[in-house]
Amino acid sequence: MAKETPYLDVQNLTKSFGSLVLFEDISFSIAEGQKVGLIAKNGTGKSTLLSLLMGKDGYDEGSIIFRRDLRVGLLEQSPKFDPNDTVLDACFNHEGNEEKVLKAKQILTQLKIRDLNQPMGQLSGGQQKRVALANVLILEPDFLILDEPTNHLDLEMIEWLEGYLNRGRKTLLMVTHDRYFLDRVCSVILELDDRTIYTYRGNYSYYLEKRQERIDNRRAEIARANNLYRTELEWMRRMPQARGHKAKYREDAFYELERIAKSRIEERQVRLKASNVYIGSKIFECQYISKEFPNITILKDFYYNFSRFEKMGIVGNNGTGKSTFLKMLLGEMQPDEGKIVIGDTVRFGYFSQEGLKFDEQQKVIDVVRDIAEYVDLGSGRHLSASQFLQHFLFTPEQQHNYVYKLSGGERRKLYLCTVLMRNPNFLVLDEPTNDLDIVTLQILEEYLQDFPGCVIVVSHDRYFMDKVVDHLLVFKGEGVVKDFPGNYTQYREWTALQPQESAPKSSLSSKSSQSSSSSQSSTSNNSSTSNPSRNNNPRKLSFKEKREMEQLEKDIAALEAEKKQLEEALCSGTLSVDELTEKSKRLPLLNDELDEKSMRWLELSEIGG
Repeated sequence: MAKETPYLDVQNLTKSFGSLVLFEDISFSIAEGQKVGLIAKNGTGKSTLLSLLMGKDGYDEGSIIFRRDLRVGLLEQSPKFDPNDTVLDACFNHEGNEEKVLKAKQILTQLKIRDLNQPMGQLSGGQQKRVALANVLILEPDFLILDEPTNHLDLEMIEWLEGYLNRGRKTLLMVTHDRYFLDRVCSVILELDDRTIYTYRGNYSYYLEKRQERIDNRRAEIARANNLYRTELEWMRRMPQARGHKAKYREDAFYELERIAKSRIEERQVRLKASNVYIGSKIFECQYISKEFPNITILKDFYYNFSRFEKMGIVGNNGTGKSTFLKMLLGEMQPDEGKIVIGDTVRFGYFSQEGLKFDEQQKVIDVVRDIAEYVDLGSGRHLSASQFLQHFLFTPEQQHNYVYKLSGGERRKLYLCTVLMRNPNFLVLDEPTNDLDIVTLQILEEYLQDFPGCVIVVSHDRYFMDKVVDHLLVFKGEGVVKDFPGNYTQYREWTALQPQESAPKSSLSSKSSQSSSSSQSSTSNNSSTSNPSRNNNPRKLSFKEKREMEQLEKDIAALEAEKKQLEEALCSGTLSVDELTEKSKRLPLLNDELDEKSMRWLELSEIGG
């Protein structure tokens, strides 16, 4: 059978800007039905590569070949629209076709864009990104190329988009830092690292495992080369200049050995632990605060007493008041009623969505030195401004770059460093993960896990929230706030077990909330002890339910075995394009079935527990 032409074939591609080589001689291909995630550190060329693929920029060498007559849809990181166009007019792919107009309305509604006659110029940057995403989906292209599709989406929208992309035989290449999204949507990971590209035929979890294997093998290769290099260096010094053919061959081999011996693997950063941060027992108390805007209630008679060392996540759909709550806490906005009392020792460090304001002509190192020359870690330890920047992956060369040369992700990372350098004892982070690469996210997660003060995070990044927070405030709209003692995944599991009609009509608004909040604070750092999903239900499993549970256990074991075989086959590198496509299509369906049966088993185990 003839081999099917891939949707995209990239061969020996090289791109540089002056002396800076972004990538060199890279090759990869994407077959029909494959869902591919592209991972790289900020500033190494992810967005540039997407730009080359779409013909928006030129490259030095190589070839980019799409299958003939392929319809490609691109979601750019920062889309541009005519500010005078209405939302519906901006969806230029509808072409006046009534069916497409209906589809546009359905997708825009899912993305919380409801006023289709509103001029684009009145929409926020996040809303414009969602209109651009709708544009791509309405087109129903053969091949989707998506640059950070989950930015500016709330959790509900992200989960909807996951389901949408997993349905049918869609083919896509996307850049995203959302690790749960990568895990659940992608069947292939491409990693752009050290000017080359590595292919991992599995999801994000598989990539993490195999990437570590690759780094360990490379480290061992460098160690072997270093041992041999010392011997060969002695030989090179002893040998006369006139060398025979065999000696010339050995000389050439020496220079290759020298190249390997002198190459470096970027070592994982040591965890940065500060011990000199002090915060008193009084943090802040929301004393029955209320806040309303025209047609929207943010909070109504809300009480909360924040405890020492608490690490809280705030989640909820866009427009429910998460950022407004932070601004009231920080004194940038006043509540209509009630008050927020802040402890005397509290020093806030605020990372906001609008905080990217730099002097473009300053060097990176000078931006940070203007705040402090060093960070005091306590116990006589300190880091210079340069060392602190290196911890967050700014190389010495990058530190002496001008701000205007930084990529969007590098600017966000620099802004984060300026917040942390001020040595706060209470960090308030509003969407800190947008545009940060995965390696930086891992460093930030470790920093926050070890941070000896208080943390509040607003984020749509579920993986990040699970790693950092132990307590949630869930903004449900109409002034309703749910107080949940656990992380985001635990909250979703609990929600799935609740009857649909049981959504609370009030939150921490009654005066009885004051005592429950106080008792809550003592358990917020140990969510498993007070998870509200553990209801005292005296009912026992029926005979039929016991049989169902036994069958579920068999089904789950069989599905897990099939999943393991499928992932091994996908990673074997021996499959034809047709086999690869078929198995890539089966994997998300299998995951859905496994999730459904596991959730039902959990539900039955709760009854029988």
